[in-house]
Amino acid sequence: MRWSSIAGVAILLLTCAAPVHGQLGSWELGIEYPQDNEDVPFNVGTDGGVAIQFFINNEELVDIGIEFDYEIPFGGEADGPESENIGAGDNKSFTLTVSGIDVWSFAADSKEEFTISATLVTRAGLPISLPGEGQDAVGDLKIPTIYSIEVDITDPVGPMNAGSDVILKVTVTNSGNVQDKVGEIEVSDNCPLLTTDNGLDSLMTSNIAPGQSVETNLIATASESHPRRNCKIEVSVSSNGAMNSGGSEIAEDDTTVTVEPPLVEAEEDDSTGDSDPVEVVSSSLPAPGLVTLICALAFAYLAPSRRI
Repeated sequence: MRWSSIAGVAILLLTCAAPVHGQLGSWELGIEYPQDNEDVPFNVGTDGGVAIQFFINNEELVDIGIEFDYEIPFGGEADGPESENIGAGDNKSFTLTVSGIDVWSFAADSKEEFTISATLVTRAGLPISLPGEGQDAVGDLKIPTIYSIEVDITDPVGPMNAGSDVILKVTVTNSGNVQDKVGEIEVSDNCPLLTTDNGLDSLMTSNIAPGQSVETNLIATASESHPRRNCKIEVSVSSNGAMNSGGSEIAEDDTTVTVEPPLVEAEEDDSTGDSDPVEVVSSSLPAPGLVTLICALAFAYLAPSRRI
């Protein structure tokens, strides 16, 4: 019994002092690659995250304690186990969750390497007295292709009159991470007497680099008989890249144009109008005064009556 105890202690001391692979077996760190191919990268989602499965295969005769460390590219954050115990002869799997990658800030299909490090810290529950062995496993993270566009219509500075037009500036911005262009354009409004030109067709001819914009003018014309009304104009544009990839990416914006009655010009005075003429008669003779009137009456009173 005593010799058996001494032998057991000796084995434990030996295992703590240094790894003896030939006698105790070995352990291995591995990653479960997509398609079981280490050259195939892990695709980061549009939310900036990805889940990575990895494992520790312990072929030693005793249980081992492992500490983990992670290096994540593209400014991502790692959420995985910090340390784990793996029993003798066990194969244990873990999940490393990567998050926080701003995929819009990196070019589409960009690839960078991530690293998972595993360090042996205990055997049979006892700390390793000498620096423990460590293993690294690496893989690639790949930025996805994101098609995303935005459209903006400037609001008019004021109302327009019937029989006139208004110019609206339309801007399309590529907010994705790959070169794109406008695929389809649709302009609509809720006023039947309001028409728009085809000025936005020029947007479909220009390639737009990530973060860049193109702009053009949209002219809206109100007929002379247009009543007073608030007209809502909507513009919808789609991503040509998304359409070619079998997806759909559509951006919309709208503005309101107020139509007022047409301007009325002041009528000029016309002396030859249809009104009836008024004849004015004037005389150069002086009007009889009050004294003359009194004298005439007195003369008529004093004159003798004519008798038969």
